[in-house]
Amino acid sequence: MVKKRRHSGRNKPAGARGHVRRVRCETSGCLVPKDKAVKRYIVRNIVDASALRDLQESSVIDGYALPKLYRKVYYSISAAIHSRVVRVRSRVARRNRAPPPRFRPKSD
Repeated sequence: MVKKRRHSGRNKPAGARGHVRRVRCETSGCLVPKDKAVKRYIVRNIVDASALRDLQESSVIDGYALPKLYRKVYYSISAAIHSRVVRVRSRVARRNRAPPPRFRPKSD
């Protein structure tokens, strides 16, 4: 029988682990094994961009940096595909374990 994925869709060594603790999916709320969940680390401003300018204009302290919201988010595979966090890849492209390239604007 052909194996479709290297570790049966789990982030574990080849026969090392039995059960791992489960985490809640962000969108669907289902319980997912932690090594199978799609993990994303989100860093956002506490206030949105439209209110940020108003706060900076009315602030007494010049150059005050608002605190950020740091959060690790877990998704189930089905919820991550549905919300386009990850994409479906071809059989050949599934072997590619390198992270996708980051596109940052070049500052001149």
